Amino acid sequence: MLHRIIILFFLLAFANVASAQATVRGTVFDKSNGDPILYGNVYLKGTTIGANTDINGFYTLPNVPTGEYILIATYIGYDTVRMEVNVPERGIITRNLYMEENSIELGVVNISARKEQARTEVQISKLAVSQREIKQLPSTGGDADIVQYLQVLPGIISTGDQGGQLFIRGGSPVQNKIMLDGLIIYNPFHSIGFYSIFETELIKNVDVLTGGFNATHGGRISAVVDISTRDGDKSRLGGQLSVSPFMYKGLIEGPLIKFQEGKSSASFVLTSKRSIIDQTSKELYTYGSVNEEVGLPFKFNDNYGKLSFRTSNGSFFNLFGFNFSDEFNNPDVAKIDWSNFGGGANFKLIPGNSGFLVGGLIGMSDYDIGIRESSEDDRTSRIRELSAGIDFTFFGNNNEVKYGFEVKSIRTEFDFTNPFNLRLSQFQNTTELSGFVNYRQVIGGLVIEPGIRLQYYASQGVLSPEPRLGLKYNVNDRLRLKAAGGLYSQNILSTSNERDVVNLFSGFLSGPENQVIGLDGENIENKLQRAAHAIAGFEYDLLENLELNVEGYFKDFTQLVIVNRNKIARGDPDYSTETGEAYGVDFSMKYQRDKLYVWATYSLGFVNRFDGSQKYPTVFDRRHNVNLLSTYNLDDDGDFQVSARWNLGSGFPFTKTQGFYNYNSFLGGVSTDYLTENPENIGILYSDERNGGRLPYYHRLDLSITKIFRFSKHMNAELVASVSNVYNRPNIFYFDRIRYSRVDQLPIIPSIGLKFNF
Repeated sequence: MLHRIIILFFLLAFANVASAQATVRGTVFDKSNGDPILYGNVYLKGTTIGANTDINGFYTLPNVPTGEYILIATYIGYDTVRMEVNVPERGIITRNLYMEENSIELGVVNISARKEQARTEVQISKLAVSQREIKQLPSTGGDADIVQYLQVLPGIISTGDQGGQLFIRGGSPVQNKIMLDGLIIYNPFHSIGFYSIFETELIKNVDVLTGGFNATHGGRISAVVDISTRDGDKSRLGGQLSVSPFMYKGLIEGPLIKFQEGKSSASFVLTSKRSIIDQTSKELYTYGSVNEEVGLPFKFNDNYGKLSFRTSNGSFFNLFGFNFSDEFNNPDVAKIDWSNFGGGANFKLIPGNSGFLVGGLIGMSDYDIGIRESSEDDRTSRIRELSAGIDFTFFGNNNEVKYGFEVKSIRTEFDFTNPFNLRLSQFQNTTELSGFVNYRQVIGGLVIEPGIRLQYYASQGVLSPEPRLGLKYNVNDRLRLKAAGGLYSQNILSTSNERDVVNLFSGFLSGPENQVIGLDGENIENKLQRAAHAIAGFEYDLLENLELNVEGYFKDFTQLVIVNRNKIARGDPDYSTETGEAYGVDFSMKYQRDKLYVWATYSLGFVNRFDGSQKYPTVFDRRHNVNLLSTYNLDDDGDFQVSARWNLGSGFPFTKTQGFYNYNSFLGGVSTDYLTENPENIGILYSDERNGGRLPYYHRLDLSITKIFRFSKHMNAELVASVSNVYNRPNIFYFDRIRYSRVDQLPIIPSIGLKFNF
């Protein structure tokens, strides 16, 4: 049955290509520097034939009848471009367009690329985020960061200022696929929860898929965050220097082959940032730590470089590399350090006489982490992934077919000795093979997007067929209904334990080859983690500048594999299983007009697990979550901006304490003198009701003011004054049960940052 479906998709693809009359396609560039115009609008005057450019500036207009036309490109902030095009009976006509910035904001242009895209793509549970939108946030420490913006999105929960972990619609961090230029990054968030490894100045586009994603993505059972970086400047040498109490950083970019219309170009960009908060906090923010001599014990260092080559027809080839590191060193808690390095190459080819695009990626990502705690032996974890993939995209009459193949070689190393002196370790190499077909068809007001993905996990010897389906119906120009669903699987699991109060150690394992116990107490054969998604909602344009988006979702985690870190006997299994479910509804309302931008979100969510004996809420089950974000430009040029964000969240669950006892590990075996030996550790007796308590509500207000001083066209200084946790709310981080003391999140933190652009 599956092979018949795949054959049908291919037949549809080639049938549409074969029946096409002629195709007009090309790339839309910024005339000054060669940057692609993202989500611009391209159409043939006097017809209904039109399309939006993608994140690479590429557009395609299939099935164009023979004749002479005026090809038009429009984009807010740019002059409209017109070009005559003579379309023959058949064939492919390539027309690149070059747009110039307009000194006057084109508020009168009614064509909205985003709205047109919303009508022709399913886009359920998908949010596209630009660098400009990230910078509209209050800039904590003087630097806006994607991790701060992700926390505003509906359905995404953060555990706080420390730990740097995000939970997306009921999925734990290991169940989220986070990519940088196509490569998976296993831990993209620093221990201080304000910053990620991603440099905001380099971000071109971020696609956040909170569930129900199509067949082009696989290997994770909850969500996808796909981050693309921009090329270096192709016209001039420039850069940025920045300093704040949190970090200093630098960026330099420029052309290797200068951009000219109709010719190939090449560029480079290098960026580096390093934290200094561990030093400055001892003088500025000593009240932020229990131990004033420690200050804020966070260190990180991020480096990224990219070479970009682009041909005259829009094809491109990129080489990139990165080296990220992080350290948390608090003698009262633990010492944790991790590093992530790697690199790769990606490309997009636009063959001159063929009606398809070819994309590809090859690369490597290596993540290594270690932890040292006073109460436990050291833990170490390492995962290295080599990946390669290729995909093909065909464009037909109001449809698109994309298919591709991917291979991954994954090596995992893990070593841990628990308090019972039992060792849990893994050294494993495995391979994942996958292929997908995704088809999108627009029929009047209906958009249908079926797809299927096949995932083969070599270590498990399991082939996982995963059908996906997305639907959208345009009821009218303002109201759009949408739905999506599918099956998902993954073979990567986390070493984290959801009983951990402070969970800063993010280690990874590939699916176990040895014994795994199911909920019925029997061994299970299929050891994959699996889930099914069902999502439905609607989009409604209340006013021209006011959008409402409502989505209800259900994620059924049919099998989750858990590391048994607290096994007490050598015969006990290293792994067990659970099931779970996450469901809720997300509301989002966005208003944007002239100088004012307002975004309000509310999420109602329920996240439960079942371990075979009891059903319990997870530690990240935040029932209510509210975000209010507003930005206002105080001048006409956008050089003086005020931003505010307020977040309210209900308390996280926790397991109550019943009592304490003197813990003896009996490391001497049967000869242990338990009558006279003085136990070194205190054990905790937990309540039988797992996560039966609730912490207090969390709420926080952040403010920032940004002023840009312009000295010339390319030289300016940007001054950012910010305050995090303005009214100094004592939000609880965790309760230290042994010391019987409360540890709070970070208090009020004022900051001033300065950026110099040249």
